[in-house]
Amino acid sequence: MTSTFELDPRLAADTHRVTQWPLCDVLLMDDARYPWLILVPRVAQARDLIDLDAPARMQLQQEVDVAAMALRDVFAPDKLNVASLGNVVAQLHIHVIARFRDDDAWPAPVWGAHPRIPRDAAARDSLLHRLRPALPLFTFKEYIA
Repeated sequence: MTSTFELDPRLAADTHRVTQWPLCDVLLMDDARYPWLILVPRVAQARDLIDLDAPARMQLQQEVDVAAMALRDVFAPDKLNVASLGNVVAQLHIHVIARFRDDDAWPAPVWGAHPRIPRDAAARDSLLHRLRPALPLFTFKEYIA
């Protein structure tokens, strides 16, 4: 029996869809404190990077790089945080977060520092309007599953 990809309900509840790339769904974390993207490879049952085959791992790295460059170009952060933890949500997902010396969690990690502050619809739409032009649809070789 072959499994099909389904986004973890916790990720679905805490994010907004931005776009879909060849391998990943690109999501915006719904926390008004940070420009924060989450990339989720559409690979059923993937929990860790080693669950992807070599071509998919290379594709994932390209997509993470593009997300990071977009956040850097749009927001000019002091630092970019890129991480795959999965201790709460086991489904493989990569956090790409623009960090600033004056953000609420600096210099500590954002996880668990403060309760999430959801964006209102206007703030979310404004952020997506700024971010989407920097997130190309297909500027890299498409991954073939």
